[in-house]
Amino acid sequence: MMTGLKKGLTTIAAAAGALAMGLSLAACGGTNTADSSNSGSGDAGSATPTVSFMLDWTPNTNHIGLYVAQKLGYYKDAGVNLKILPTAQAGAETSVENGVANVGFTTLSNVAAFNSQGADLKFVFDLTQKQVARWCALASRTDIKTPKDLSGKTFVSFGSAEQTAVVQQMIKYAGGTGEIKTATAGTNTFETLTSGKGDFGGFYVTWEGVESELNGPALNCFVASDWGVPGNPDQLGFAVKSSWLKDSKNADALKKFISATKKGYDYALANPDKAADLLVEQAKEAQLDSKLTRTSMEEIAKNGYWTTDDPKSLPGTVNFDDAQPYLDFQYKAGTYKDKDGKDPAEAPQAKDLATNDYVA
Repeated sequence: MMTGLKKGLTTIAAAAGALAMGLSLAACGGTNTADSSNSGSGDAGSATPTVSFMLDWTPNTNHIGLYVAQKLGYYKDAGVNLKILPTAQAGAETSVENGVANVGFTTLSNVAAFNSQGADLKFVFDLTQKQVARWCALASRTDIKTPKDLSGKTFVSFGSAEQTAVVQQMIKYAGGTGEIKTATAGTNTFETLTSGKGDFGGFYVTWEGVESELNGPALNCFVASDWGVPGNPDQLGFAVKSSWLKDSKNADALKKFISATKKGYDYALANPDKAADLLVEQAKEAQLDSKLTRTSMEEIAKNGYWTTDDPKSLPGTVNFDDAQPYLDFQYKAGTYKDKDGKDPAEAPQAKDLATNDYVA
């Protein structure tokens, strides 16, 4: 349903049925159309700054805060305009780097990967505070009881080195060889598994997991942290171009944008059904299933995937203690490469990649 699995850890196909764990691409609905001017400094003749935001996948509950904040007037109240852009083939990260969008939905690990190759991205908002990725086989596969049993099996993926490193670590930790085969995911990972073209894949518990519970097929899933993967692989949120923030007007616009967006996510947590209905209404072109969207938002609110247990940390902020061990792990696995395809001199540093200065 989202970014982490698609280019980084796991994104397979969401609402329309694909993923970074299970998601699908589509344009946004309603009035959230692209604008030819996305500087973030505001529309011509207007004193109100405009922030352009690029999605990572089809609109889904990961993006619900933006649609809620827009519908309920939170951006207007904050003194900022929002333009939601459908995801581009090049991806949100490249679009932000090239100035096509001011802000993009991504993961901290994707920022690490892009910056290792010379990009200038900064992670400024961490939506997901707890792991949402799950590595699953069909429950009907009684030969797969632990990650050890994934040895030699076929992994349905998008060819991500990050995903492969996670899966291999889980298998080895469980006592397996870590050797796997791979198959390219189609538009729907469920279909790829049920067709027998693959044995296991990545899913998001907040979307594909919900879809499995509602419609089947049943899944048998594993959480990376239970099987030797350190830190939090699933830090999903927003990134901007660092140089864009050097303009004080852009920095101020970002603060206003994040404040209003956070208010939208807070509303969704307090009113999951109402927020889900707003998302379905606002993102008409995504043709989201109302029951799936409602149940997804209820799952998120019930299990606190966006909230933090640390009273010193605000929702939306990066937990650096969780971030660095995972970046170190992926660096040792050889996931991050420089522009020449070589290993960087050191692991990406979370403190350089991310900031909490814009979350109030």
